[in-house]
Formats: sequence, structure tokens, C-alpha cells
Amino acid sequence: MPGRTPVHLATVLALSLAVVMISSSAPIIAYAAAPALAIAFWRNALSTVLLAPVAGTRRRAEFRALLRRSGRPILLSCALAGVALAFHFGTWVPSAKLTNVADSVALGATQPVWQGLIARGQGRRPPRVVWIGIGVAVTGALAATGADIAVSGRAVVGDLLALAGGLAAAIYTAFGERARTATSTVTYTTICYGVCAVLLGAVCLAFHVRLSGYPATTWLAIAGLVFGAQLLGHSMFNYALHRIAATTVSVLILLEVPGAAVLAWLWLGQAPSAGSWPGLALLPIGVGIVVVGGHREAAKRPRGAAGAPDRTAEGLAPAADASAGPDPQPPHRLDPDGGLAGRPQRGRERRI
Repeated sequence: MPGRTPVHLATVLALSLAVVMISSSAPIIAYAAAPALAIAFWRNALSTVLLAPVAGTRRRAEFRALLRRSGRPILLSCALAGVALAFHFGTWVPSAKLTNVADSVALGATQPVWQGLIARGQGRRPPRVVWIGIGVAVTGALAATGADIAVSGRAVVGDLLALAGGLAAAIYTAFGERARTATSTVTYTTICYGVCAVLLGAVCLAFHVRLSGYPATTWLAIAGLVFGAQLLGHSMFNYALHRIAATTVSVLILLEVPGAAVLAWLWLGQAPSAGSWPGLALLPIGVGIVVVGGHREAAKRPRGAAGAPDRTAEGLAPAADASAGPDPQPPHRLDPDGGLAGRPQRGRERRI
């Protein structure tokens, strides 16, 4: 339709796959017979081991560019994203052991609120329709949590950890959005997951967390987390950050709440309470308001001189180039010669 900005099909498919994959995370964590921090360490360490050979062969020039002076701010953003991800896993993963799955996921789903506040702190103003959608979605998520405070102190600790995990996830996504303006998905995720694994490994060693000796079923569960929630979940959201604002990605992650609740019910027998169903039904409505309303706001805004989408609308951004493939070159990707591709350098033209 005239006036509408197109949405890249690859981005929609990546987000759909990511939501399905991350919905399996909390039920698998609750099922696995291993310490929560050890699970968090192994899912990041094994993901890094799988990604590193690809990054080392296909993105070697990009890594060299990151080590040069012009690339260090982007490298720092990748590393800080890893620190925030470590804090997220270090708080949210234990919460799935201390409280029930639906509550852990729902309280962690306060991430969009923190993400919107971070966007404001960065000088961007999400439109009113996005804030309305965030309010509806988060209200639905919180309505699905139940009343753990009246049940046990253990569940209260789990709920607080899940809340802290939501804040850390927002910081992780914000740094990821900045890093993805100049790095490929493989390069960014390799650095981010690697930093996260090192920090979680250090914490596990410091607190004598057992990292081995698990039954075969637990190792299979960890493998499921690596290939599902991590590589096909987190990584696909990281891919989408090149085209979609961090606030919108954070709201889409909320679809994990009903997905995880259904999986926990079918697999672990943790049936949602009768009072949680209205909240679970309300949540997708809020997500729809953010995605549709944000996209319409983005379509109303004038495009920049280079034709780049205005991300301040916080909606689904238009495709940069429909023929660019699954991981197109960002407008300011690091050049192997040490500069930012797409920015003119004195004395010669820079290739994009």
C-alpha cells in the first residue's frame, strides 16, 4: 500500500523462529539436573565454541578492524553486551529454579519498560502508541505471574532475580543495538557470548559450582538450549536488531511468556492458574499494538537523505535492501582497513 514501509521477510521469519526457540528455555532449565549458573555457562561457552570457527574464517578482517582505534567503541559495545548478558543469565536462570516457570518468564518480561526508559535516556522518544502497547503487554505478563509472595520466601527470591534479569536483558539489547550498526551477526554474537561465558565461568569457579558429572539427559537438555534458545533464539533477535529498534525487539520477546507457560504445562505439568489466563491472552494484544502501531508511526516519518529508516518510531523498520541476503551490510559496517565503511575518508572513496 502507498505510504507503508516494507518489512523484510527474512526479519519476520527470524523473529518468529526466535520466539519459538526462546519459549523452550525456561522449561528446559527447570528440567535440567544441573546448577543454574552452570547451565548458563555451558549454553554460552558451547555457543561460542560453535561460532568461533565461522567467525575466525569468514569474519577475520572484521575482527582485525575492531582491534584498530576506530573500531574500539564498537568492540566495547560488544563486550559490554556480553557483561550485561552474563548478569541477565546469572539472575534469570537461577530464578527459573527458585520459582515456577511462568512467574520467572513473566517478571523477566518487564524488559520492555526498562528498554523504553533506556531509549529516552539515549535521546529517542518512543511514540505514545508504543508506550500503550508496552503497558498492555507488561500488564498481561504480570497478571500471569500468580501470587508467589504468599507461597514461600524461596519464590520471592526467584521473582526478584527474574526482575533483575529483565533489567539486565534491556541493557544487553541496548548495547547490542549499538554494536549491530557496524558488525555482522556472527562477529557480534561470538564476542558477546564469549565475554558472557568467561564471566559466568569465573563466577562458577569462585563459588565452586559443579560444571560436570551430570546425567546424559541433562547434557541433552543443555544441547537443546545451545541449539535452540541460544543459537536460534538469542542470535536471531541479535540479527533483527540491525533492522528493528531495541524496544520493539524487547516487546516481541514477551511472546515467550505464553509459549513457555504452554510448554511447561505440557512437559512439566506446571499448569497455569485460572487467574493467569486473562493475562496470557492480554499479552499478545500489547505486542500487536507495539508492532502495528510502531510500524505505522515509522511509515509516517520522513526518510533520511540516505533512505535509512527512522528508528525513533520504535516499530518494524523497512528493509535496507531486499536483495542483501540474510545478513546484509549495515550502513556503517567496519571496514577491514580500519575505518567505518560508508563514511567518506579523506583522499579516497570508501567501499560499502
